[in-house]
Amino acid sequence: MDLLRLIAPARTAHAHCDIPCGVYDPEQARIEAESCHRIIERYHASSDEVYRTRCIHVKEERAELVKHHIDVLWHDYFKPEHVAQFPDLHDVCWQASKQASAVKQGVDLEAAKKLLALIDQIDEMWKATGGPAKTRMAAA
Repeated sequence: MDLLRLIAPARTAHAHCDIPCGVYDPEQARIEAESCHRIIERYHASSDEVYRTRCIHVKEERAELVKHHIDVLWHDYFKPEHVAQFPDLHDVCWQASKQASAVKQGVDLEAAKKLLALIDQIDEMWKATGGPAKTRMAAA
């Protein structure tokens, strides 16, 4: 028998980090979405094509991170009892993920504002389900 198969884990766990730490917060998605909003503002305020190209590149990276953070909350934090409490939870998370894709694809400031509003809805659900107390450490 192959030695690596003997010592390999029987199951692989997946989380937003390599260790399922149990730390979740929509603020991570919101910070990245705010970055997208500000970058779009700066994009529109500049006539420097090199700078504008850099803006698009960084905005696309940030929007992808928004999608990642939303997906982690949606798939790892929220449980069936949360969906019972908020029947539109799946729809709001799905809309937010789709909206992050829209922000990634363009430079529409209204799209970025809509994304922030959806993240705020997710944040409200997270807070109402005990998210801060369950998943965050108290400040020192």
